[in-house]
Amino acid sequence: MSRAPGAPERPRAVARTSLPGNPLAPGAARRFVRTALAEWTELALPGAEFITDLLVADAMVVVSELVTNAVVHAGTDVELLCRLGRCSEDCPAAAGTARAFPSHDGSGSVTRDGSGNDTYDGPGSESKPGPGPDSGVLVIEVSDHHPARVVRDDGAERPYDIVEYGRGLHLVSALSDAWGITYRTGVKTVWARLPVDGIAAVEQEEAEAYDGEHALRRGQRAAEILAPAPRRGMEDQDWRSRGVLSFLAEASDLLAGQLDEDLVAALTGQLLVPRLADWCAVWLEDEAPGRSDGGVVGGPRLARVWHGSENRIEELRRLLEKDPPELPESDRAGPVPVPWPAEALGARATGGSALAFRLIAGGRPLGTLVIGRAGQTRFPDEITGLVEDLSRRVALAIGAARQYARQATISRVLQRGLLPGAVAEIPGVRSALVYEPCDKGGPSGDFYDLFPAGDGRWCFALGDVQGKGPEAAVVIGLARPWLRLLAREGYEVPDVLDRLNQLLLDDATEAADAAARALVSAGGTGLADEGPQTRFLSLLYGELVPFDGGVHCTVASAGHPLPLLLQPSGKVGEVAQPQTLLGVFEDASYLCGTFELRPGDSLLCVTDGVTERRSGHRQFDDDDGLAAALTGCAGLSAELIAERIRRLVHEFGGKPPEDDLALLVLQAE
Repeated sequence: MSRAPGAPERPRAVARTSLPGNPLAPGAARRFVRTALAEWTELALPGAEFITDLLVADAMVVVSELVTNAVVHAGTDVELLCRLGRCSEDCPAAAGTARAFPSHDGSGSVTRDGSGNDTYDGPGSESKPGPGPDSGVLVIEVSDHHPARVVRDDGAERPYDIVEYGRGLHLVSALSDAWGITYRTGVKTVWARLPVDGIAAVEQEEAEAYDGEHALRRGQRAAEILAPAPRRGMEDQDWRSRGVLSFLAEASDLLAGQLDEDLVAALTGQLLVPRLADWCAVWLEDEAPGRSDGGVVGGPRLARVWHGSENRIEELRRLLEKDPPELPESDRAGPVPVPWPAEALGARATGGSALAFRLIAGGRPLGTLVIGRAGQTRFPDEITGLVEDLSRRVALAIGAARQYARQATISRVLQRGLLPGAVAEIPGVRSALVYEPCDKGGPSGDFYDLFPAGDGRWCFALGDVQGKGPEAAVVIGLARPWLRLLAREGYEVPDVLDRLNQLLLDDATEAADAAARALVSAGGTGLADEGPQTRFLSLLYGELVPFDGGVHCTVASAGHPLPLLLQPSGKVGEVAQPQTLLGVFEDASYLCGTFELRPGDSLLCVTDGVTERRSGHRQFDDDDGLAAALTGCAGLSAELIAERIRRLVHEFGGKPPEDDLALLVLQAE
């Protein structure tokens, strides 16, 4: 739209945000759009005078469906754009077209403009009278920058491609005067256009005159749109053979791999409401010992409540928490009628049907799923069967999440037992520690220790087991107690490493022999002669003896990154020599180096999670990168040195570290 030269540009109502591709995205999108509409109204931007409560409600439904469609079918981060304007300026469907193709469902069209952009104009965009060129419109766009599907332009009819990508798009079609899907290079955008002219104001007055009845009828119409079609011969058969399988496959994709049972419950609500029900609730049988929130251990807890109208959720939750469903053991998975919560759903939803489904996986009851729908005495069989299938997938996802939670709890407990509760304070020495286990399903392979050894001596250790999980825990469980025992018995640094090396070799041999005997006794053959199973360990071990004016330090490295000494002048140098790993050779003999830490000197000890941090083909310590980073830490305290090295390591690669990271700074005061 042109404006006179020198005239001020009219402020435009435009809001944009990015949303993560997870089940919480629709809720965040609704809050964003509601806030934007409220701000535009407060600022009296052009077109905002026609924003009504009814328009806001429609916008909430439309943006929820568009974002849910993107999250369900793309799973990637999405961008949300909301703007007010005139149809002639802000209608995506107004783009010029070069040629048209048959739509995927026969009710819309796919068009291509001169730039090669494809646009699908959804069903209903031509059957409804659209707003005039100067009418106000609210346009909502949701863009996925990594689309997995593309428009096919070979002319072949595919009646289910677009429709079954998101059944909620039927609701978008019903509430908007036009909608469409636009494909550009690397971007897929689903948009909807809602009128914001005088018609909306008339509808608002009608809605108020009917005391909400108008809005209720629209909500019931939305439920009808989203419900599976009744039996209609071959058409119904097609939907059941394609649509149901598509929905269940997509639901399985969303639920699979979720590691939090509460997130599984939240996903279930997003999948069911408003597609198949007006509201749903998920109870979980709590088997976690010692819940921190004070709940009853072993009883059902209401993990998720979801309603098509968000202002009903809290009231519905309060009512349902008072009366959890009690299903007989004989009802293993099938639907069981439960009382309708009329008190929480308002005067316009006094009647309806509610069904409960037990969530069972591996023969164990994990919880209960309840769905409800107003205005019906019973659920159609098609919906009942679909939800029953979905409930089995939900139960499997909850079971997998609980198994992961149990393993994670075991790993955390084991990790705490393998590490010291606190590091010792050394007279005349400041220490700083950074420990970041990668935590990929088991105990970390890195460990540390700083402890008093008696007779004015303190010892420190920084180690890295070759491997993770239970095998790493076994080695750490051997090494750390033996280090303390040998040090307190008065053994020198080289002797400690010699004996620890022999201990690892002996233990590996005994474990292999025991495993071989067990296999032979069980009838196994040819497995007892594979030899001992070695357990490798890299270790930096040292001893500190404070004296007036400094600290006497003795250190040895067994296959570990060498420690670096930083002087106040900024000079950096290695203070140990490389030697072989522990647990490899019987005849290994270890040597140590000695030096003095003067006031202001800092000793940096790290694991290979620091030196081998990758950025493409480069590692952090290539070309003495760690020494260069430490040089820049001259004059800093031990804590600041540790934090700066940690930050530089994280910033070195574009992705988070993929290995355990540990570093220890010892600074003489």
